[in-house]
Amino acid sequence: MSTITATTWVPRGFAAPFPTKYKFDDAEFERISQLARLELDDAKEELEEAQRTKSVEADDGDVPMKDSDRSPRSPRSAQDDDDDLKEYNLEKYDTEGENDGAAESMGMFGNLKSLAYHESNTDDPYITLQEAENDEDEREELQILETDNLLLAGKVEDEVAHLEIYVYEDGADNLYVHHDIMLPAIPICIEWLDIPVGPITTDGNSRGNFAAIGTMDPDIEIWDLDVVDCMYPNAILGQGGEDGSKRKKKKKRRSKTSNDEYHVDAVLSLAANRLHRNLLASASADKTIKLWDLNSQKVAKSYCYHEDKVCSLAWHREEATVLLSGSYDRNVVVADMRAPEAMPSRWGVDSDVETVRWNPHDTNYFYVSTEKGSVYYFDARSAPKALSDSKAVWRLQAHDESVTSLDINLVIPGFLVTGSTDRIVKLWKIQESGPNLVVSRNLEIGKVFTTSFAPDQDVGFRLAVAGSKGVVQIWDTSTNSAVRRAFEGRAGPMGAEIKERLVTLDIDSSDDEEGGQEPGGETIEQQDGWESVEE
Repeated sequence: MSTITATTWVPRGFAAPFPTKYKFDDAEFERISQLARLELDDAKEELEEAQRTKSVEADDGDVPMKDSDRSPRSPRSAQDDDDDLKEYNLEKYDTEGENDGAAESMGMFGNLKSLAYHESNTDDPYITLQEAENDEDEREELQILETDNLLLAGKVEDEVAHLEIYVYEDGADNLYVHHDIMLPAIPICIEWLDIPVGPITTDGNSRGNFAAIGTMDPDIEIWDLDVVDCMYPNAILGQGGEDGSKRKKKKKRRSKTSNDEYHVDAVLSLAANRLHRNLLASASADKTIKLWDLNSQKVAKSYCYHEDKVCSLAWHREEATVLLSGSYDRNVVVADMRAPEAMPSRWGVDSDVETVRWNPHDTNYFYVSTEKGSVYYFDARSAPKALSDSKAVWRLQAHDESVTSLDINLVIPGFLVTGSTDRIVKLWKIQESGPNLVVSRNLEIGKVFTTSFAPDQDVGFRLAVAGSKGVVQIWDTSTNSAVRRAFEGRAGPMGAEIKERLVTLDIDSSDDEEGGQEPGGETIEQQDGWESVEE
């Protein structure tokens, strides 16, 4: 079984047209050695400590055995040993092969001297497929076109965690895995970064194509998406990324006590600041929010606004220092990161927060989804004096179970999607009077863990969904008749009937609990259980 826990899109124009192969040279070896040395030392210390503990326990519990308690062994005669060795004819071992010289040249390596050796494969007439041709073919296979979209997905398959980088070809209805990256623990959140991070020195205007990944481990790994078959992340934010000289002074084992330098528990959410590109916010199960400077790869500031695990973050799209956060303490906080000591604005909801999002088309408002299936719409300018006085602009009982995912379309105003553990994906049209349900779907992906709209104008109606069955599906919502009626003029004219497009990958039959999956590159026709509001 496999599960996809998080997805995020990469806008067009940022991926390298021809991703490079990972090169393991001396400089890279030294960099990896420095990053991995302390982990190896810690593992050795833990092993030695475990062996010492086991030795002490054995010494305390052992009782010397008496000679009478030992089981007697019957002596083995020399004659028995000779009989066992006879079959190998060891007495004539040195004389074998002296008279069979003619046969020696016919042995496996007898004609080794007659073999021809070429310094270059181009000189060998028997090699018809040259290295240049191989490299060119491989380069073409890795090519990413300007019209391609990248989609990042955190996946767990047979207890192995990795990041899959998909290429979505909208014109060809094709979705495939371009390459993947092994991860140390279960991925929980993924944030795309447009700034280079790592050992390469760059200026503030440099563009990059990187991904920050939060996992069940307290460290945040940052990977270069334009490098294939990379062995180690470009940077690690946290205790795992510190050099040995500093970490030797720390305790042998990681402390679970919250501090101002790094997280000590799972990283549950990440948010990149698009206005100040070197800033990355992270939320953790250790109840803290960390603000990272990607240039120095250190914590700039740590915040403690919540009394329970902080599970979701979102930067304001216009006010670069304002951060929205949600927690399992059933509180939502809007805080100015420049004033950590100031009292932030706070709202209360009915249950644990799952997701928080700013409205990109009116940044005075934000959305909150909860564990009990509710969606709240708050006005950030109307903060209550007490949590009990929290009042939403409107509240929606969107699902029967937890609303694990919520996203707002950046291209089409008022277009909202919610996903839930009840296995249903719902599309909503948000108006001044409130939300209206447009379509409700069971997309056969199991429990829905992630839903996200594509960020580019040309593919604004494309929706990526994934969940407990471990498969990603791209739904072209503009081909749905109910969506076309709700967003008439944006989704295209209401002409002849259009077959709905749902692009997916081919998956193992063992993962397909309820059937209905089609191979990648195919358009799936409407299935039973696909109902729009009008129908």
